Amino acid sequence: MPGKVLLSTAYLPPAEYFAKIAAASEVFVEKEENYHKQTYRNRCYILTASGPQSLTIPVYLGSFHKTPVKDIRIDYSKRWQKVHLGAIAAAYGSSPYVIYYFDIIEKAIMKNHEFLLDLNMELLASLADMIRLDCRFSFTTEFEPAGRKDNDFRYLITPKNRSDYRTKTYAGVFTAEKIHPWRISIIDLIFNCGPETMNYL
Repeated sequence: MPGKVLLSTAYLPPAEYFAKIAAASEVFVEKEENYHKQTYRNRCYILTASGPQSLTIPVYLGSFHKTPVKDIRIDYSKRWQKVHLGAIAAAYGSSPYVIYYFDIIEKAIMKNHEFLLDLNMELLASLADMIRLDCRFSFTTEFEPAGRKDNDFRYLITPKNRSDYRTKTYAGVFTAEKIHPWRISIIDLIFNCGPETMNYL
């Protein structure tokens, strides 16, 4: 066990994110940093028949975009909830375990959380429960620059950087060659493997 692990907040994050959690005794989620665009903080990737599809939560940004992630509000003027849920349902409607877990994700997304961090944390707790991952989540209380602590993955798990992480091979709805497989949300694994998900991390 590497002890404590430090992660960014993330929306339906990839399997690598949960692999780090599974290997830790305590998880700290960053809430004091300034918000970073084009990251997993407000987007995820699902696997469709046409390949990976990005789903992004629209947010309000403060002046000069220097807004603490804990203060980022979700923009509900756009119908992103129906778009996301429709895309997930279309991609995974025939997956063996979607019937058990889709409603939980839908309920969290449709709650109209004011803050992105609150939505992400509800989903994170729900996903951890789905895969029977026993862990304790805490928030950071002050910002520390990257590189000062071991097991700091806040800026390493990102769609911008290629990752060598791979899950074990599992049967999925779409078995064709996966593009950027490290980006795909853990819901792909959950909907296809259900309670056995931890065995594939």
